[in-house]
Amino acid sequence: MRDEDIPFMQNLKFKNISEKNMSFSQVFDHIEDFMNKDPKANYRLMVGTDSQVHKLHTIFITGIVIQCKGKGAWGCILPVKFNRRYLNLHEKISMETTLTEQVAYLFNEERKNRLIDIVLPHIYRGSSFTMEGHIDVGLEKRSLTRFLASEMMARIESIGLEPVVKPDSIVSSAYANRYTKY
Repeated sequence: MRDEDIPFMQNLKFKNISEKNMSFSQVFDHIEDFMNKDPKANYRLMVGTDSQVHKLHTIFITGIVIQCKGKGAWGCILPVKFNRRYLNLHEKISMETTLTEQVAYLFNEERKNRLIDIVLPHIYRGSSFTMEGHIDVGLEKRSLTRFLASEMMARIESIGLEPVVKPDSIVSSAYANRYTKY
């Protein structure tokens, strides 16, 4: 069964600066091709969401980035618009985490195994593959989101991703963030 045959998947349209309206299958193909170019490298697959409240709506942007450490990255975003203002901080951060989880779930066991199989023959020579969930929360005392961090980190960890928070959560706090302003 193809992703496009699943009703939920039909409406997901990912994009980046060079391509629009990508299905998740196309996104996955890009990631797989990117990794196959250098299977002996160290890879981080990162998923994270940020949001911006506008006058009449809230924009959520979920980013997917595959990084080849020291050698570049490929990424795309999934924009989602809700026709309401998310003003409660807990509700907004929770929705960001939910969208990160939903996109991470698209990397099912078969897909994860396909990516792991790329680096597996080279693991003893230092290659690696990690999956991270980037959360737009901080742990510092002055951070308004520090009280939400443990809850959101537990959610990301429960789906098998390594939780990453500010200042290291670059996909949510930098990559996705730049697209929330529109």
